[in-house]
Amino acid sequence: MAEVITDLPRLALAWHREGRSVALATVVQTWGSAPRPVGSQLLIDSDGAMEGSVSGGCVEGAVIVEAIDAIESGKQALLEFGVSDDEAFAVGLACGGEIKVLVEPVGSVMPVDNLEALVEAREAHQPVAYVTSLAGGKPRLGQPEEFSDRFRLDQSGVLDDGETFVAIHNPPLRMIIVGAVHIAQHLVPMAQACGYAPTLIDPRPAFGSEARFPGVTIADDWPDEAMTRLAPDTRTCVVTLTHDPKLDDPAIKAALGTDAFYIGCLGSKRTHAKRVARLEEAGFAPDAIARLNAPVGLDLGGRQPAEIAVSIMAQVISVLRKGT
Repeated sequence: MAEVITDLPRLALAWHREGRSVALATVVQTWGSAPRPVGSQLLIDSDGAMEGSVSGGCVEGAVIVEAIDAIESGKQALLEFGVSDDEAFAVGLACGGEIKVLVEPVGSVMPVDNLEALVEAREAHQPVAYVTSLAGGKPRLGQPEEFSDRFRLDQSGVLDDGETFVAIHNPPLRMIIVGAVHIAQHLVPMAQACGYAPTLIDPRPAFGSEARFPGVTIADDWPDEAMTRLAPDTRTCVVTLTHDPKLDDPAIKAALGTDAFYIGCLGSKRTHAKRVARLEEAGFAPDAIARLNAPVGLDLGGRQPAEIAVSIMAQVISVLRKGT
């Protein structure tokens, strides 16, 4: 499976350091049923190579042409596009809309030190705001809290002056999976495709092996110790899959003491009832236990490991995006 690129600032910096002339294109405003949300990015180099998306395919060709011109001129470009109903239908939308895209060549418009600081903040799991003017001017980095009275800090947008664009870069999403089982072999690539950085916890060498999960970070210490070290935050979801209380329970107890936005546990209703009894006996309050999503996943009626993985990923997305 090809790697899904989700960190375009890091890739932009890598391309720049390779000597390539590059620009980042960012969706700054949308109207109607725009194919991609504000903050979506497309990375382009002077030869037309690209990664990412600003419209799901509707206007990428035009953005690439304009970005190559911007790279050559060394100037910012602000582009506006209308997406027709036919074009929108081709990428799965019921109707079209309009988007405004900001193109910033790296170096001449987006200072390299700003890009480096942005990449460092993202890698350190620190939220950061990238602030720039749609009418030109040097970008800067700030704290998202500066803009808490303007819009939600999980979103990006243009301020009331109509010229200042703020892109909120939150820490990368993480998924911590306890149990390197068959379901996990399907869940890991799904999580990666949805922009999550997965980490597996399993102290059993036969399960958590590089051969079964190539390229995936695997923690082989005991689940509660690994969970404490990984320190789930509000951008982290936790899924326990071992179906073994000796492994799942320590992980669940540790996860309940964190800010993880989702905790899901494999097992039937009967299995979960026994789990609840054990947690109550251990002193956990009802509101804490109620955080658990069990049986894990949306009820799609699936039975195969891949189908269960789909239901888990769907529930994680629902909780993150809708709070349900």
